[in-house]
Amino acid sequence: MQVPPPAPRRFLCRAPCPFPRVFAAETVAADPEPLAKDQKLPSYVPEPYYPESGWDRLRELFVKDKQQRISKELQDIYKAAVSAGVIGWAYGGIPAFIHAKQRYIEQSQAEIYHNRFDAVQCAHRAATRGFIRYGWRWSWRTAVFVTIFNTVNTSLNVYRNKNALSHFVIAGAKSLLSL
Repeated sequence: MQVPPPAPRRFLCRAPCPFPRVFAAETVAADPEPLAKDQKLPSYVPEPYYPESGWDRLRELFVKDKQQRISKELQDIYKAAVSAGVIGWAYGGIPAFIHAKQRYIEQSQAEIYHNRFDAVQCAHRAATRGFIRYGWRWSWRTAVFVTIFNTVNTSLNVYRNKNALSHFVIAGAKSLLSL
């Protein structure tokens, strides 16, 4: 049996390697089992189906499988839409909450309240109305934008079976033109 020559060491790595060296030629020759592609699948396992065209891949994206589950890509689109809605609600609602509360306090100087709690409660109700009103406006708009963007981008990636920068540009243009 021939002993393989020692591997050259790099300048920065002078210490011996803690892992043993394995040579691929020895492991392939010593492996008596046939390769995985030569083995036959059991009768109860169906043959794998690889869609041929872009339309087939796109159809698989939006159609439920045998267990009535949606595709992972579609789940990601749903999650992004919900996240965008929550973030948009906070983005539009928090400044509106502050503004509505200050505006109410400025406009209600002459009102008479029974006690301090009643005054704070009225100001808080006005602020909550502002939060809901403007939060909703930002929420649905950001959710629609993100949903259109992700749907177009994912559909292009699935149809063309590759990820490209042009898909992001097209999805962004489509999203902006839709709103």
